[in-house]
Amino acid sequence: MSLAEADLQQGYSIKETAERTGMSEDTIRYYEKIGLLPRAKRKGNSHRIYSDSDLNRMLLVTCLKKTGMSLDDMRPYLDLSLDADLSQYPELHVMILNHRQKIIEQIASLQQIVDFIDVKIEQGNLGPQTCELAGDRKQMPRGRKAKAKAKA
Repeated sequence: MSLAEADLQQGYSIKETAERTGMSEDTIRYYEKIGLLPRAKRKGNSHRIYSDSDLNRMLLVTCLKKTGMSLDDMRPYLDLSLDADLSQYPELHVMILNHRQKIIEQIASLQQIVDFIDVKIEQGNLGPQTCELAGDRKQMPRGRKAKAKAKA
C-alpha cells in the first residue's frame, strides 16, 4: 500500500465528517459543488474521504457563518492557512473589522429592543407612548443575492 492509499484509509467518511463538523452531508456536498470547499479525495470505491485539514476548514466555515458572514464574503479567508496572520492581508483585515463593526451595531440595536421590553415588563402593561426605538433598526446581514433583490 502506498503512502497516498494509507492517507485515504485514515480519513473520514462524509457521514463521520458531518457528525464531527455539525454540517449535514448535503451541505458538505453543496459547499464542494460551489467551490467553497475543495473537492474531496476519493477512495477506490469513489466514496468521499476527508482529512483533519478538511474538517478544520469546515469548522471555520461554520464559525464564520454563525457570525452572519455570507458564503461569498468568507471565500477569501478560506484561501488562507489557518495560522495566517490577518494583518499581512490588509484588505481581509479591513473586511473582518467592518464585519465586526456591523455585529457591534446589531448588538446595540438588539440591546435597545431588550431595554424597551424590560420597561414594558416593569410597567406591567404596553401603555400608550411614543416608541423610542430607532426607526432605522439594524438587521442581520444578508447575502449578496438578498441585498441585490432588496435594492431592486
